[in-house]
Amino acid sequence: MLAPAVNVMVKAARAGGNVLLRHMHRLDALNVVEKERMDYASEVDGLAEEAIIKELRRANPDYAILGEEGGAQKGNRGPSRYTWVIDPLDGTSNYLHGIPHWCVSLALCEGAEPLHAVVFDPLRNELFTASRGGGAQLNEKRIRVSERKDLAGAMLATGFAPRERKRIGAQLDCLKLLMAEAEDVRRTGSAALDLAWVAAGRCDAYFEGGVQAWDIAAGVLLVREAGGRVADFRGAPTAPMHIAGAATGRQLLAGNVKVSDALQKVIVSSGYAAAFD
Repeated sequence: MLAPAVNVMVKAARAGGNVLLRHMHRLDALNVVEKERMDYASEVDGLAEEAIIKELRRANPDYAILGEEGGAQKGNRGPSRYTWVIDPLDGTSNYLHGIPHWCVSLALCEGAEPLHAVVFDPLRNELFTASRGGGAQLNEKRIRVSERKDLAGAMLATGFAPRERKRIGAQLDCLKLLMAEAEDVRRTGSAALDLAWVAAGRCDAYFEGGVQAWDIAAGVLLVREAGGRVADFRGAPTAPMHIAGAATGRQLLAGNVKVSDALQKVIVSSGYAAAFD
């Protein structure tokens, strides 16, 4: 049985997903803005976030909000112990190009850490949910990270964040080393879905630099509750999930314990981790 907060989040995620589905056949007519170089948002991102916030505010008006589009917002009574962390459309570039791989990502943080998580893929009708201490589910069936023992034959996922292009050389050096052992590396264009797929065992591990809290807060909890490990590139705990953090974002690696340990060693030995020092 889903926790009451998760039921609220599911309703909100579906409301946002419905907005995205309604607009996906009129992509040419959408107003698109370039937030930063090669980092885009459209009017539908904002409309989806509005629909999500409407549902969340109706249920818990006193909780704070951190949204990709709307930024940080206080609850009706000011600062709150709880924060909704919202990415109304993770995979905006995919969406705008008609590539069917994007999602809605929601987390409820208690202090700095995610307490509940929902990642909703409207096109596949796949609903990933997790609650701290309660495990992770896909369409209400329990999921677990993969059981792979090392990088040999591993399926990895990564991303090339627009704000991280200055470190692309170090990232490509890392990929060269990884491809000597791993089966392959996927770049899907949605950090939230990458993490959900790691939680479901579809990918063995994920790593990326330049991600923000709204990209990963829900996915981090999904991986943890599916038996996996999350950390930064040097193995330190993840930064607080209820605040945006630095403009350049943060680093994250996630996977089952053995693969994530092996992945971290390559990230460090290749010099990619040092690129963030």
